[in-house]
Amino acid sequence: MTADHPPETRAADAPSAGPDPLPGGAGAAGPGAARSGAVRTAIGLVAVVATAAALLGIGVRARFGGHVAVDEPQYLLTALSIFEDLDLDITDELAERRWAPWAGTEALPVQTEVLADGTQISPHDPLLPILLAVPMGLGGWIAAKAAMALMAGALAALTLWTAVRRFAVPVRLAAGGVLLASASPPLAVYGQQVYPELPAALAAVAALAVLTGPAFAGGARAGGAERPPRIRRDVAVFGLLITALPWLSVKYAPVAAVLALLGLWRLRADRGTLLSLAGGFAAMGAAYLAVHRLVWGGWTVYASGDHFQASGEFGVMGFDPDYAGRAVRLVGLMADRGYGLAAWQPAWLLLLPAVGYGLLPALRRRRSGGPAVPGDAPAGTSRGTSHGASRAVARDAFHSAALLLPLAAGWLTATFVALTMNGHWWPGRQTVVVLPLALLLVLALLRDRPGLRPAGLVLGLAGLVNHAWLLADGYAVRITWVSGFEQVGSPLYRAVRPVLPDYRLGWDGFWPLHLGWVLVSLLLIAYGTPYLTKGRTHEVDPDPGDRDGAGPGRSADVRPDGLRRR
Repeated sequence: MTADHPPETRAADAPSAGPDPLPGGAGAAGPGAARSGAVRTAIGLVAVVATAAALLGIGVRARFGGHVAVDEPQYLLTALSIFEDLDLDITDELAERRWAPWAGTEALPVQTEVLADGTQISPHDPLLPILLAVPMGLGGWIAAKAAMALMAGALAALTLWTAVRRFAVPVRLAAGGVLLASASPPLAVYGQQVYPELPAALAAVAALAVLTGPAFAGGARAGGAERPPRIRRDVAVFGLLITALPWLSVKYAPVAAVLALLGLWRLRADRGTLLSLAGGFAAMGAAYLAVHRLVWGGWTVYASGDHFQASGEFGVMGFDPDYAGRAVRLVGLMADRGYGLAAWQPAWLLLLPAVGYGLLPALRRRRSGGPAVPGDAPAGTSRGTSHGASRAVARDAFHSAALLLPLAAGWLTATFVALTMNGHWWPGRQTVVVLPLALLLVLALLRDRPGLRPAGLVLGLAGLVNHAWLLADGYAVRITWVSGFEQVGSPLYRAVRPVLPDYRLGWDGFWPLHLGWVLVSLLLIAYGTPYLTKGRTHEVDPDPGDRDGAGPGRSADVRPDGLRRR
């Protein structure tokens, strides 16, 4: 993802050196030690801040009557059963009211159906309880939430690394963006909420990091040579990460499917690896369905849910869904007064122009009409020049698709598949799985459009203020993470509420503001889009055939870092 007239990159901000090619012309690194040190420092900083921000949220109650609420007790009871009994049956945990010390003395809402063998298995996929079994068994609910906070730190660190090493984002910009996102809602909140959202986001960004790395760089193996062990390992890791997503929750299957298809497409020239990965996906899918039929009695975990015995397991998507009505969530997920991303962290509004800007590589490749296969150079062009240009365009188009397509899958799932966006949870829950990808899109926009960085900083700081106020009011037990949070005293949140639609009011109550936000959203996307065709393009090939020269232009077109402008 590149742009015309890019900002010059100072040495302190440049991406670190490394073996992996970087889109956008970040393949050339000078002295690597200082830059690698800067990246390591930034990774450590964002990991610590993200973990601390999540840990601070543990002190805020999930509801006024308990420290955990809604689905959280189900995950924790299952984790406890795995640790103590090595099974998923929570019958004894329910009978002994093991939830009372941390979920309150009121009876838990009934979620489980007693199965034919007398067991009760929570209607939630088991990977999160498996991950939390040891901390829950040894340290209780606080240790389990602390483990979630450590995952939040890992997510921040990996997102920054991916931004720098895969998308050529300057270190300082990447660190600032990741800090603002990780220390504000919804990532900071779900960094300690016992839900699979944040682990799923970690799996998704890890899969993206592998997908955009050397293992999926494309091209057939020369002379039938075997792939290096590292490449085979990375492909295997990618397969495991994709498999993990539906085991965290079946609702992540669309995101997993899109990432899997992108990986298979990238390997299309390497038939052996392609068939191995496709066979692995088929085997894992069959195992998923077989285990769910055997344990939960259906194709999904919802087959064991008390609420779905009459409607069937697919009633989780709604008993009589109005998909046309759900379409308002396309905007509402961003702009809803209580449950929209922008209400709590206004910097997420930058995602809209970033989406328009992210279309640049795909449209540029289509406009160029150039060959996608190296060596098929048009008549009258240098083979080396054509090779480098077509390779850079194809790479950038794929990297852009690797961000946009899973993001679209997650957003559409939250729009049309999820039962509601206004549930008993913290806002933004259904979008968390793809928010790191959204953040990478925003960072790519800010990388090439430095004029937007002050706006991003101001909006991001507003989100930090909102989160600090939520923590203060939460410690004072004026609000909780599940209920009453819209009564937070943050003056910034109170100021924006009147201009945001409340989709719980019905069409008559929200349509004027909704239509206004539809227009605003389209304008913001269009604001990013003009750069697709405007002005001189900036194509930087990290390994052009005539790298040592000025290329087909003036010597003044050579950048200070030794790369050339085209």
